[in-house]
Amino acid sequence: MQAQTNPIPSKQRDSLNIKADTIVQRDKINILAPAKAAFYSAVLPGLGQAYNRQYWKIPLVYAGIGAGAYFYLFNNNEYKRYRQAFFDRKNGLQDEFPQYTEKVLITVQKFYRRQRDTAMLLTILAYALNVIDANVSAHLKQWNVNDDLSFEPVQLPVDYKPVFGLQMTINIK
Repeated sequence: MQAQTNPIPSKQRDSLNIKADTIVQRDKINILAPAKAAFYSAVLPGLGQAYNRQYWKIPLVYAGIGAGAYFYLFNNNEYKRYRQAFFDRKNGLQDEFPQYTEKVLITVQKFYRRQRDTAMLLTILAYALNVIDANVSAHLKQWNVNDDLSFEPVQLPVDYKPVFGLQMTINIK
């Protein structure tokens, strides 16, 4: 909130009995900023955080998406290795894991497939959280935060017992 030039002409202000230094004009709110930030994050993860000037979140976005992608690729490669070994054994060929039975190969395949699918869901979740975070952060940047209104926890003596509550303070100038 910044003090700017007075929007009320002096003649009208005098008739309303308003002092010149008590009028504060609020910054304009860009209602499209949250949508723009979300769009930027959807196009390129982290771009919405840069638009909101929250640069410290960009490494977190890429760490979340990168970790999910890494675990997806690792589990997918392992799944393919055990699946190929199972098919090779079924076709009478020498496979990579002669120490395992067919039942173990099937169990390990299912394990890696489940881990791969979970990693994909977590990667999609990290991407969605990136877009949601950019949108919410842009909304919160438009929130009016000043010292004129505050809530504080208080302890009140009621019937000689402490009672906890909230105290609201409004500073009117």
